[in-house]
Amino acid sequence: MQINRYKDKFEEIQARCKSTDEDFTSKVLKDEFDKAFKRTPTKKNLFFEAFDVFMDYKKKIGDWSPSTIIRYSNIKGILKDFQKDRKYTLTFNSINNRFHAEFTDYCMNEKGHINNTYSRNVGLFKTFMLWALENGYTYKEDFKKFKKKKVVVTNQIALDLNDLDKLMKHDFKKKSLERVRDIFVFACVTGMRFGELKLISFGNVINGEIHLKEEKNSEKEVRKIPLNDLAKFILRKYDYDFPIIANQKHNEYIKDVFEAAGYKHDVEKVTTKGKESVRETMPFYKRVSSHTARRTFITMMKKRGISDKLIASISGHRDMKTLNQYYQVDDDSKSAAVNDVFKVDYEPLKKVE
Repeated sequence: MQINRYKDKFEEIQARCKSTDEDFTSKVLKDEFDKAFKRTPTKKNLFFEAFDVFMDYKKKIGDWSPSTIIRYSNIKGILKDFQKDRKYTLTFNSINNRFHAEFTDYCMNEKGHINNTYSRNVGLFKTFMLWALENGYTYKEDFKKFKKKKVVVTNQIALDLNDLDKLMKHDFKKKSLERVRDIFVFACVTGMRFGELKLISFGNVINGEIHLKEEKNSEKEVRKIPLNDLAKFILRKYDYDFPIIANQKHNEYIKDVFEAAGYKHDVEKVTTKGKESVRETMPFYKRVSSHTARRTFITMMKKRGISDKLIASISGHRDMKTLNQYYQVDDDSKSAAVNDVFKVDYEPLKKVE
């Protein structure tokens, strides 16, 4: 009798899946059997349940850095908002061309994402779907055809030597801003990621270099980062123990640092949304973040003609294309380059009387 109950339930689920055009997978069957025979409470949406299993697995095997975990938590939140706002129930069966069109419209028009943000999130989503395919949650492969928006390198802010000099000479009234300034400038002259600064200690500063073993890529060799006099001064000031705060808070305070230092002039930010260039004018200080420091290091080094290979050995980049996206070409550099290359002798025009 019990075997017949399983048989009847199997056929019922199979028939239901056929009539509703739902994927009849082992995961669906197990979930329904659990409800029918173990009397377990109804589980949450299988799609999001799988997403949680996926995240838990990646965390446990150490594949992800803390920043990657945050990115996947964010895309999960976006998908939940999409399901609620668009009333589009997310199942593995509903991930099709219609979903792609609806999700793209939702991200670009309701969430206001630019191309780069949307493309990154679609990439994260496809990584999850590939894992789900490999682990038997679905056998549909429609998601593989989902196209990203073309990634556009957004114009960003990079500082020069005069800016660093101005920042270091400014007398900040609040010690908290002085500390944020010091950590930011240290990152500018070492090229270190914000998340790496907490790894510095007296023990890994050897012969004027930081010997850094990265958390992000544990298989990498120890990276040696040379320290100039300013970097050594800042390290000694804090006794090799930086008062690191959360990145989000640092990004808030670094804007206050630049505002206090007088960087209130307007600059233009250009982003791409769909095929449209969106131009926005804002004060300089609002465009500064912790990432500006790393961009400044790479830009200043490249302006001095330092090779990409040498810069990458300090910054930790593997991909030269990614490294070069940090390089910001300003108007002065363009004018200097053109004038230097096209030095042509010519006779000045004589004034005709």
